[in-house]
Amino acid sequence: MAIQRARLRQLIEAPGLLALPGVFDGFSTRLVEHAGFEAAFITGSGVSESRLGQPDIGIMGLEENLAAVRAMTACSGLLLLADGDTGYGNAVNVYHATRAFERAGAAGVMFEDQVWPKRCGHMRGKEVIDAQEMAQKLRAAVEAREDPDFIIKSRTDVLATHGLDEAVKRLNLYAEAGADLLFADAVMTIEQIKVLTANLDKPLCVNMGFGIRQRSTTPLLSPAELQDLGVRVAIYPRLLTGCALQGMINGLDLFRRSLDGGERVDRPDACVSFEMLHDIMGIRQADALEKRFLTEAQYRAKYGEGAQEGGAVR
Repeated sequence: MAIQRARLRQLIEAPGLLALPGVFDGFSTRLVEHAGFEAAFITGSGVSESRLGQPDIGIMGLEENLAAVRAMTACSGLLLLADGDTGYGNAVNVYHATRAFERAGAAGVMFEDQVWPKRCGHMRGKEVIDAQEMAQKLRAAVEAREDPDFIIKSRTDVLATHGLDEAVKRLNLYAEAGADLLFADAVMTIEQIKVLTANLDKPLCVNMGFGIRQRSTTPLLSPAELQDLGVRVAIYPRLLTGCALQGMINGLDLFRRSLDGGERVDRPDACVSFEMLHDIMGIRQADALEKRFLTEAQYRAKYGEGAQEGGAVR
Protein backbone atom coordinates (compact mmCIF):
# COMPACT_ATOMS: atom_id res chain seq x y z
CA MET A 1 0.00 0.00 0.00
CA ALA A 2 2.93 2.36 0.64
CA ILE A 3 3.88 2.27 -3.05
CA GLN A 4 0.31 3.07 -4.06
CA ARG A 5 0.14 6.03 -1.71
CA ALA A 6 3.38 7.36 -3.16
CA ARG A 7 1.70 7.15 -6.56
CA LEU A 8 -1.17 9.39 -5.40
CA ARG A 9 1.31 11.98 -4.20
CA GLN A 10 3.03 11.80 -7.60
CA LEU A 11 -0.29 12.35 -9.38
CA ILE A 12 -1.07 15.40 -7.24
CA GLU A 13 2.36 16.93 -7.76
CA ALA A 14 2.62 16.09 -11.47
CA PRO A 15 1.96 18.71 -14.15
CA GLY A 16 -1.65 18.79 -15.27
CA LEU A 17 -4.96 18.37 -13.48
CA LEU A 18 -5.81 15.28 -11.44
CA ALA A 19 -9.55 14.65 -11.86
CA LEU A 20 -11.10 12.48 -9.15
CA PRO A 21 -14.62 11.07 -9.68
CA GLY A 22 -16.63 10.67 -6.51
CA VAL A 23 -17.26 7.08 -5.40
CA PHE A 24 -19.62 5.97 -2.66
CA ASP A 25 -20.21 2.19 -2.89
CA GLY A 26 -19.06 -1.00 -4.59
CA PHE A 27 -20.84 -0.25 -7.86
CA SER A 28 -19.27 3.18 -8.29
CA THR A 29 -15.81 2.07 -7.14
CA ARG A 30 -15.72 -0.88 -9.53
CA LEU A 31 -17.07 1.25 -12.36
CA VAL A 32 -14.50 4.03 -11.94
CA GLU A 33 -11.67 1.51 -11.90
CA HIS A 34 -13.16 -0.27 -14.94
CA ALA A 35 -13.20 3.10 -16.74
CA GLY A 36 -9.43 3.37 -16.35
CA PHE A 37 -9.02 5.86 -13.51
CA GLU A 38 -6.15 5.42 -11.06
CA ALA A 39 -7.65 7.41 -8.22
CA ALA A 40 -10.99 8.61 -6.87
CA PHE A 41 -12.50 10.66 -4.05
CA ILE A 42 -14.82 8.98 -1.55
CA THR A 43 -17.70 11.41 -1.26
CA GLY A 44 -18.95 11.67 2.29
CA SER A 45 -22.28 13.04 1.12
CA GLY A 46 -22.65 10.10 -1.26
CA VAL A 47 -21.86 7.58 1.50
CA SER A 48 -24.32 9.20 3.91
CA GLU A 49 -27.06 9.39 1.31
CA SER A 50 -26.60 5.94 -0.21
CA ARG A 51 -25.63 3.98 2.90
CA LEU A 52 -27.88 5.66 5.48
CA GLY A 53 -30.48 7.36 3.33
CA GLN A 54 -29.70 10.58 5.22
CA PRO A 55 -28.56 14.04 4.04
CA ASP A 56 -24.99 15.20 4.56
CA ILE A 57 -25.64 17.05 7.81
CA GLY A 58 -23.46 15.16 10.29
CA ILE A 59 -25.64 12.13 10.89
CA MET A 60 -23.03 9.63 9.67
CA GLY A 61 -20.38 8.75 12.26
CA LEU A 62 -16.80 7.55 12.07
CA GLU A 63 -17.48 3.81 12.17
CA GLU A 64 -20.13 4.00 9.45
CA ASN A 65 -17.72 6.01 7.31
CA LEU A 66 -14.87 3.57 7.92
CA ALA A 67 -17.04 0.56 7.05
CA ALA A 68 -17.76 2.11 3.67
CA VAL A 69 -14.08 2.91 3.11
CA ARG A 70 -13.02 -0.64 3.95
CA ALA A 71 -15.54 -2.09 1.51
CA MET A 72 -14.40 0.20 -1.31
CA THR A 73 -10.67 -0.34 -0.77
CA ALA A 74 -11.26 -4.10 -0.60
CA CYS A 75 -13.00 -4.34 -3.97
CA SER A 76 -10.60 -2.29 -6.10
CA GLY A 77 -7.06 -1.11 -6.58
CA LEU A 78 -8.05 2.55 -6.82
CA LEU A 79 -6.13 5.14 -4.85
CA LEU A 80 -8.96 6.42 -2.65
CA LEU A 81 -8.98 9.78 -0.89
CA ALA A 82 -11.41 9.50 2.02
CA ASP A 83 -13.71 12.18 3.43
CA GLY A 84 -13.10 12.41 7.19
CA ASP A 85 -15.64 15.20 7.78
CA THR A 86 -14.47 17.21 10.83
CA GLY A 87 -12.61 14.27 12.35
CA TYR A 88 -15.55 13.62 14.69
CA GLY A 89 -14.23 15.62 17.60
CA ASN A 90 -11.12 17.51 18.66
CA ALA A 91 -7.48 17.08 17.62
CA VAL A 92 -7.15 13.85 19.60
CA ASN A 93 -10.14 12.40 17.76
CA VAL A 94 -8.54 13.46 14.47
CA TYR A 95 -5.33 11.65 15.46
CA HIS A 96 -7.21 8.38 15.94
CA ALA A 97 -9.43 8.95 12.90
CA THR A 98 -6.35 9.44 10.69
CA ARG A 99 -4.90 6.14 11.88
CA ALA A 100 -8.24 4.44 11.25
CA PHE A 101 -8.63 5.74 7.69
CA GLU A 102 -5.04 4.80 6.86
CA ARG A 103 -5.47 1.29 8.24
CA ALA A 104 -8.77 0.98 6.36
CA GLY A 105 -6.75 1.20 3.13
CA ALA A 106 -7.31 4.80 2.07
CA ALA A 107 -4.51 6.66 0.31
CA GLY A 108 -5.38 9.89 2.10
CA VAL A 109 -8.08 11.68 4.07
CA MET A 110 -9.74 15.10 4.07
CA PHE A 111 -10.65 17.02 7.21
CA GLU A 112 -12.71 20.22 7.28
CA ASP A 113 -12.93 23.19 9.63
CA GLN A 114 -16.69 23.16 10.18
CA VAL A 115 -18.42 22.93 13.53
CA TRP A 116 -19.85 19.46 14.20
CA PRO A 117 -22.46 18.48 13.16
CA LYS A 118 -21.25 19.63 9.76
CA ARG A 119 -23.28 20.41 6.66
CA CYS A 120 -22.68 19.74 2.97
CA GLY A 121 -20.38 22.46 1.69
CA HIS A 122 -23.01 23.82 -0.68
CA MET A 123 -25.74 24.14 1.96
CA ARG A 124 -26.63 27.21 3.99
CA GLY A 125 -26.13 27.34 7.74
CA LYS A 126 -22.46 26.37 7.93
CA GLU A 127 -20.31 27.37 10.91
CA VAL A 128 -16.54 27.10 11.28
CA ILE A 129 -14.24 26.47 14.20
CA ASP A 130 -11.29 28.66 15.19
CA ALA A 131 -8.45 28.54 12.67
CA GLN A 132 -5.84 27.59 15.29
CA GLU A 133 -8.02 24.73 16.49
CA MET A 134 -8.18 23.40 12.94
CA ALA A 135 -4.42 23.79 12.56
CA GLN A 136 -3.97 21.63 15.66
CA LYS A 137 -6.24 19.00 14.16
CA LEU A 138 -4.04 18.91 11.07
CA ARG A 139 -0.85 18.68 13.11
CA ALA A 140 -2.39 15.71 14.90
CA ALA A 141 -3.29 14.09 11.57
CA VAL A 142 0.23 14.56 10.21
CA GLU A 143 1.77 13.05 13.33
CA ALA A 144 -0.71 10.16 13.35
CA ARG A 145 -0.06 8.89 9.83
CA GLU A 146 2.23 5.91 9.66
CA ASP A 147 3.02 6.25 5.95
CA PRO A 148 4.54 9.67 5.13
CA ASP A 149 2.92 9.46 1.70
CA PHE A 150 -0.58 9.25 3.20
CA ILE A 151 -2.19 12.46 1.93
CA ILE A 152 -3.66 14.94 4.41
CA LYS A 153 -6.15 17.21 2.67
CA SER A 154 -7.48 20.27 4.49
CA ARG A 155 -10.80 21.85 3.63
CA THR A 156 -12.09 25.22 4.71
CA ASP A 157 -15.72 26.32 4.54
CA VAL A 158 -14.90 29.83 5.63
CA LEU A 159 -15.68 31.40 2.24
CA ALA A 160 -19.37 31.31 3.10
CA THR A 161 -18.88 32.77 6.58
CA HIS A 162 -15.87 35.10 6.49
CA GLY A 163 -14.90 35.62 2.84
CA LEU A 164 -12.00 35.05 0.47
CA ASP A 165 -9.20 36.75 2.42
CA GLU A 166 -9.88 34.56 5.44
CA ALA A 167 -9.95 31.48 3.21
CA VAL A 168 -6.48 32.29 1.88
CA LYS A 169 -5.21 32.99 5.40
CA ARG A 170 -6.62 29.76 6.78
CA LEU A 171 -5.43 27.52 3.97
CA ASN A 172 -1.88 28.83 4.24
CA LEU A 173 -2.03 28.24 8.00
CA TYR A 174 -3.23 24.70 7.30
CA ALA A 175 -0.38 24.20 4.85
CA GLU A 176 2.07 25.29 7.56
CA ALA A 177 0.47 22.73 9.86
CA GLY A 178 1.37 20.02 7.36
CA ALA A 179 -1.58 19.64 5.00
CA ASP A 180 -0.52 18.33 1.58
CA LEU A 181 -3.58 19.44 -0.40
CA LEU A 182 -5.75 22.53 0.15
CA PHE A 183 -9.46 22.89 -0.57
CA ALA A 184 -11.78 25.88 -0.25
CA ASP A 185 -15.29 24.55 -0.72
CA ALA A 186 -18.13 26.45 -2.43
CA VAL A 187 -15.91 28.81 -4.45
CA MET A 188 -18.31 31.19 -6.18
CA THR A 189 -16.35 32.68 -9.10
CA ILE A 190 -13.41 32.14 -11.43
CA GLU A 191 -11.79 35.22 -9.88
CA GLN A 192 -11.84 33.56 -6.47
CA ILE A 193 -10.09 30.51 -7.92
CA LYS A 194 -7.43 32.79 -9.43
CA VAL A 195 -6.82 34.48 -6.09
CA LEU A 196 -6.52 31.14 -4.32
CA THR A 197 -4.05 29.61 -6.78
CA ALA A 198 -1.94 32.77 -6.75
CA ASN A 199 -1.70 32.98 -2.97
CA LEU A 200 -1.48 29.42 -1.67
CA ASP A 201 1.70 27.54 -0.80
CA LYS A 202 0.37 24.04 -1.55
CA PRO A 203 -1.67 22.48 -4.39
CA LEU A 204 -5.30 23.63 -4.64
CA CYS A 205 -8.30 21.32 -5.00
CA VAL A 206 -11.63 22.53 -6.39
CA ASN A 207 -15.06 20.88 -6.16
CA MET A 208 -16.91 20.59 -9.47
CA GLY A 209 -20.68 19.99 -9.47
CA PHE A 210 -20.64 18.13 -12.79
CA GLY A 211 -23.41 15.55 -12.78
CA ILE A 212 -25.98 17.37 -10.65
CA ARG A 213 -27.81 20.67 -11.13
CA GLN A 214 -26.93 23.22 -8.47
CA ARG A 215 -27.60 26.91 -7.92
CA SER A 216 -25.29 29.63 -6.62
CA THR A 217 -22.23 27.40 -6.29
CA THR A 218 -18.90 26.92 -8.02
CA PRO A 219 -19.16 27.56 -11.78
CA LEU A 220 -18.79 24.45 -13.90
CA LEU A 221 -15.43 24.55 -15.67
CA SER A 222 -13.73 22.07 -17.96
CA PRO A 223 -10.60 20.22 -16.80
CA ALA A 224 -8.57 22.28 -19.27
CA GLU A 225 -9.94 25.54 -17.85
CA LEU A 226 -9.20 24.44 -14.30
CA GLN A 227 -5.66 23.48 -15.27
CA ASP A 228 -5.12 26.86 -16.91
CA LEU A 229 -6.23 28.51 -13.67
CA GLY A 230 -3.55 26.60 -11.75
CA VAL A 231 -5.84 24.11 -10.03
CA ARG A 232 -4.05 20.83 -9.36
CA VAL A 233 -6.92 18.54 -8.27
CA ALA A 234 -10.62 18.58 -9.08
CA ILE A 235 -13.13 16.37 -7.30
CA TYR A 236 -16.51 15.44 -8.79
CA PRO A 237 -18.38 14.13 -5.73
CA ARG A 238 -21.88 14.44 -7.21
CA LEU A 239 -21.12 13.05 -10.67
CA LEU A 240 -22.06 9.43 -10.08
CA THR A 241 -24.57 9.94 -7.27
CA GLY A 242 -26.58 12.33 -9.43
CA CYS A 243 -26.43 10.08 -12.49
CA ALA A 244 -27.27 6.97 -10.46
CA LEU A 245 -30.29 8.56 -8.81
CA GLN A 246 -31.60 9.87 -12.13
CA GLY A 247 -31.14 6.43 -13.69
CA MET A 248 -33.15 4.83 -10.90
CA ILE A 249 -35.88 7.47 -11.27
CA ASN A 250 -36.06 6.72 -14.99
CA GLY A 251 -36.26 2.98 -14.32
CA LEU A 252 -39.05 3.38 -11.79
CA ASP A 253 -40.97 5.62 -14.20
CA LEU A 254 -40.84 2.86 -16.82
CA PHE A 255 -41.89 0.29 -14.24
CA ARG A 256 -44.82 2.48 -13.16
CA ARG A 257 -45.98 2.73 -16.77
CA SER A 258 -46.04 -1.05 -16.96
CA LEU A 259 -47.94 -1.36 -13.67
CA ASP A 260 -50.47 1.35 -14.50
CA GLY A 261 -51.04 0.59 -18.16
CA GLY A 262 -50.56 -3.15 -18.27
CA GLU A 263 -48.22 -2.75 -21.23
CA ARG A 264 -44.87 -4.43 -21.64
CA VAL A 265 -42.35 -1.64 -21.19
CA ASP A 266 -38.69 -2.30 -21.85
CA ARG A 267 -35.78 0.06 -22.44
CA PRO A 268 -32.64 -2.03 -22.85
CA ASP A 269 -30.76 1.05 -24.03
CA ALA A 270 -31.38 2.66 -20.63
CA CYS A 271 -29.98 -0.23 -18.60
CA VAL A 272 -26.63 -1.90 -18.29
CA SER A 273 -26.53 -5.40 -19.75
CA PHE A 274 -26.30 -8.48 -17.55
CA GLU A 275 -22.91 -9.27 -19.12
CA MET A 276 -21.50 -5.79 -18.57
CA LEU A 277 -22.73 -5.70 -14.97
CA HIS A 278 -20.88 -8.91 -14.14
CA ASP A 279 -17.80 -7.86 -16.10
CA ILE A 280 -17.55 -4.63 -14.04
CA MET A 281 -18.14 -6.55 -10.81
CA GLY A 282 -15.20 -8.88 -11.54
CA ILE A 283 -16.86 -12.13 -12.57
CA ARG A 284 -13.88 -13.09 -14.74
CA GLN A 285 -11.54 -12.90 -11.78
CA ALA A 286 -13.98 -14.94 -9.69
CA ASP A 287 -14.20 -17.58 -12.44
CA ALA A 288 -10.41 -17.71 -12.68
CA LEU A 289 -10.14 -18.36 -8.94
CA GLU A 290 -12.64 -21.22 -9.20
CA LYS A 291 -10.63 -22.80 -11.99
CA ARG A 292 -7.46 -22.50 -9.95
CA PHE A 293 -8.66 -23.68 -6.58
CA LEU A 294 -11.74 -25.90 -6.89
CA THR A 295 -11.03 -29.59 -7.18
CA GLU A 296 -11.96 -31.24 -10.46
CA ALA A 297 -14.88 -32.97 -8.75
CA GLN A 298 -16.17 -29.70 -7.31
CA TYR A 299 -15.87 -27.91 -10.64
CA ARG A 300 -17.66 -30.67 -12.59
CA ALA A 301 -20.40 -30.90 -9.96
CA LYS A 302 -20.98 -27.18 -10.27
CA TYR A 303 -20.76 -26.72 -14.04
CA GLY A 304 -21.32 -30.18 -15.50
CA GLU A 305 -19.15 -32.83 -17.08
CA GLY A 306 -18.64 -30.78 -20.23
CA ALA A 307 -17.20 -27.79 -18.41
CA GLN A 308 -13.55 -26.89 -18.74
CA GLU A 309 -11.66 -28.65 -15.97
CA GLY A 310 -10.55 -26.78 -12.93
CA GLY A 311 -8.69 -28.30 -10.05
CA ALA A 312 -6.50 -26.94 -7.34
CA VAL A 313 -2.77 -27.31 -7.68
CA ARG A 314 -1.60 -29.97 -5.25
